[in-house]
Amino acid sequence: MKIAVVGTGYVGLVTGTCFAETGNDVTCVDIDANKVSKLKSGVVTIYEPGLEKLFLRNLKEERLHFTTDLAEGINDAAIIFLALPTPPGEDGSADLKYILGVADELGKIMTGYKVIVDKSTVPVGTAQKVHAAIAANYKGEFDVVSNPEFLREGVAVEDFMKPDRVVIGTTSERARKLMGDLYAPFVRQGNPVIYMDERSAELTKYAANSFLATKISFMNEIARLCEKLGADVDMVRRGIGSDDRIGKRFLFPGIGYGGSCFPKDVQALVKSSSEVNYEFEILNAVMKVNEQQKLHLIPAINKYFNNDLKGKHFALWGLAFKPNTDDIREAPALYMIEELTKAGATVCAFDPEAMNNVRSTVGDKIQYGQSQYDTLKNADALIIATEWNEFRTPDFGKIAASLKNKAIFDGRNLFDLSAIKELGFYYVSVGRETVN
Repeated sequence: MKIAVVGTGYVGLVTGTCFAETGNDVTCVDIDANKVSKLKSGVVTIYEPGLEKLFLRNLKEERLHFTTDLAEGINDAAIIFLALPTPPGEDGSADLKYILGVADELGKIMTGYKVIVDKSTVPVGTAQKVHAAIAANYKGEFDVVSNPEFLREGVAVEDFMKPDRVVIGTTSERARKLMGDLYAPFVRQGNPVIYMDERSAELTKYAANSFLATKISFMNEIARLCEKLGADVDMVRRGIGSDDRIGKRFLFPGIGYGGSCFPKDVQALVKSSSEVNYEFEILNAVMKVNEQQKLHLIPAINKYFNNDLKGKHFALWGLAFKPNTDDIREAPALYMIEELTKAGATVCAFDPEAMNNVRSTVGDKIQYGQSQYDTLKNADALIIATEWNEFRTPDFGKIAASLKNKAIFDGRNLFDLSAIKELGFYYVSVGRETVN
């Protein structure tokens, strides 16, 4: 099948590559000429485990193409995926200008029946708006489908190739058949393709992400309570996670969620709710808890240094909002950097993949280490913000020898309390006792 994917960000590039991997002819369209040039020459412009191998194979087999020309990209395509940014506006609503702008252009250049698919996370009613934008310029037959993505950054390729479910929102039998044929190779093991109307599909994505965000913020509140009551959040997590009605996932406490999905999706659902005069009180609380949680370690750091961080120097491990990605959007590390530097401290950071993105955002406001241990030179303490695997079993002797103080502030609970106690560190984590 011939497919077009408009947008080559995390979702668009994974979507295009994975559809090409199952034999489809895929053309990806992007207005960024520099990015398109890199992609054409075999440079993967995002970090996503497993993507480069599939990308290069399909580029070589000429099943994967790139262009800046929308008309060229959609020529002869049966299905056009819109994988465009929907950044939050100042009021928290999703900005649809990119999607509706492309929809307007599509209406001017389409010839013949096509299925236009909203792959981006969009508010309820967007499919209707996209349909209206296209219909303003094109009077032929077409359908607009909502097909939300449920990809987790860091395992997005695996999630796409072996989805636990595929949600397709359409009331058109013609579109349903085309979408069903397209996804058939991905659900051979029997995982469901769930068909519903467009509005329900749009809400399903927001509901899923908001529920997961709620679990995270709930567990972070429990962690705060553990600190006050002298309980151990690890024990509590295991106790409630063994209940299959609750499940084990998304119960790990830390310094809050970030990334491109949870923050803006929760905001957008709250905004959509307010537009129909419904106050989504749970999600308002989820957002409040998460904002507070990003700076959860700061009071403990202040206490250790007698509320005087001026002139202090910190090693920071982790910049991405989670491991196995270079995505720094709403990353808790950035919030801590802002707070520490505002207090007069300096920071040297290391992240296996995200440092270039931070350089383009933060610049020389902080220093950057060549390795995780390089950051420790002359540091007063170590802060851990992202749970990369290489941080889980470090050389504690090297850490102790490098730091001015044997102090670790761990926002991801990487280390065993009894082991760290034997090593003689001052150790603060989330929802567990402070070791000193």
